[in-house]
Amino acid sequence: MARKWLRDGVLIAALTLGGFAGGFPAGGWAREVQQGQAGGTIAVALLPPQAVSTLNLIAAGGPYPYEKDGVVFGNRERLLPPHRRGYYHEYTVPTPGARDRGARRIVCGGPLKRTTNCFYSDDHYASFNRIIE
Repeated sequence: MARKWLRDGVLIAALTLGGFAGGFPAGGWAREVQQGQAGGTIAVALLPPQAVSTLNLIAAGGPYPYEKDGVVFGNRERLLPPHRRGYYHEYTVPTPGARDRGARRIVCGGPLKRTTNCFYSDDHYASFNRIIE
């Protein structure tokens, strides 16, 4: 009995870790959002619609709905790759029903209007996920 339990436990562990010879999708079941130290990645298609609208505004250069959109993001949390001050800029992602700017932001690095090096935070900079196409 103990031997069967151990064998089944090893099989379950192998399946859980993706070791099944039949193959699971890379990264497990529907893992479009992947966590990591400085954040993982999130596909544009998985962002809230307000974040997609914000990305479109960034690419167009505005106009932005909030006065603080486009200001320099200092990366004081040091969760994003290190760069000189002024490299990152932050933008508000509106939160439906919020009375203020809410906690959601997009932070982009590099030249203004560039959306190929952007990060999404839904917890006011406590964590970030790189936005991928």
